[in-house]
Amino acid sequence: MADPYPRVFFGDQIVDVDQARLSVATSAVLYGLSVYTVFPVQVDGERRTAFRLADHYQRLLESCKIIGIDRFAQEWTFERFEALARILVAENAPETDVFVRVSVHVDELVPGTRVRGLPVTVSMFVYDAVPIVPQDGMRLKTSQWRRIPDGAIPSRAKVNGAYVNSVLAKQDAIDAGYDDAIFLDGAGHVCELSAANIFLVRGDTVITPDVASDILDGINRRTVLALAEAEGLPVAERAVDLTELYIADEVFVTGTSAGVAPVVEVDGRVIGDGEPGPVAARLRELHAAALRGESTSRVGAADWITEL
Repeated sequence: MADPYPRVFFGDQIVDVDQARLSVATSAVLYGLSVYTVFPVQVDGERRTAFRLADHYQRLLESCKIIGIDRFAQEWTFERFEALARILVAENAPETDVFVRVSVHVDELVPGTRVRGLPVTVSMFVYDAVPIVPQDGMRLKTSQWRRIPDGAIPSRAKVNGAYVNSVLAKQDAIDAGYDDAIFLDGAGHVCELSAANIFLVRGDTVITPDVASDILDGINRRTVLALAEAEGLPVAERAVDLTELYIADEVFVTGTSAGVAPVVEVDGRVIGDGEPGPVAARLRELHAAALRGESTSRVGAADWITEL
C-alpha cells in the first residue's frame, strides 16, 4: 500500500497522520474487530469524483450489522459520510487518482469477546491509487489454504481480522513465485483471490462465482457484471470448478484496488493464448470510463459518481 496522505480523519476530527492512534488495549487491536471499505477518487484538475460512494457506505453498514457493531449506524448518516469524504479529500488536495480507506474500529478497552453496544472510532485516510496486482497479465496459484466459510467468518463482511486468511494465501503464492492466490471453498469450488473477485470467459459468456460461494460481493464485481450485461454479453453467476479456469478462454479479476486485471496463467496452465483477452480488455475500458462517469455502455454510469 502507498503511504497515506498527511491529513486523516480519526475519531471526530481531522488530524496529522501520526496523531491517529488506537490503544493497544482496544477490541480493534486485540481481536481485529474493525470493518472497512475502500473507494476510488478520480482527479481531473480541480474536479474530484468518488465512485459508488453510497454503495461503499452501505457496505460499511452491512459489515457492521453482520458482525454486530451497532454504534456506527446510530452515529453516521450517509450525508455525514459524504461530507467528511469531501472535506478530507479537499484538505489533502491530491493531484492524481487516489483511494480512500474508511474503517470502523471497536475501541472499547479490554472488553472481552463481545461487540454489541461498544463504542466505535471511525478513521478515513487517502493514498495514491496504486494497483495491488499486476495489470498486464497475472500468474495465479491455487491456495493450500481454504476460504473461511460463511458459517465461520462471513466473507461478505469486510472484517479486518479475517484478512489473516488472505495473508496466508497470498504470502504462500508469492513465496512460490506467483502474483496471487485462488481460494477454494470446502467443496473445492472457486471463491476469489486474496483481495479480488475472479471471472472467467467461455465463448462469449462471462462467468463468476455466485454470492453463496464464500466471496465478498464486491462493488466492482457488481459494476463489471452490469457493464457486461449492458454490452449484451451473457452473464452467469454460479458455482465454478477449478478446472473450468484451466480451460477458460479468458480469466480476469476485479476490485477497487485491482481494477480489471487479466490473468494469463493458473497453476502452470496457460490461459487461452497466454495474452490478455478481448473481453477483459473491453470491460477494463468500460470500467475506466465508468469510474469517471463517462461510460459508453447503456449503464447509467453518471449515477455512480459523486462530485467531491
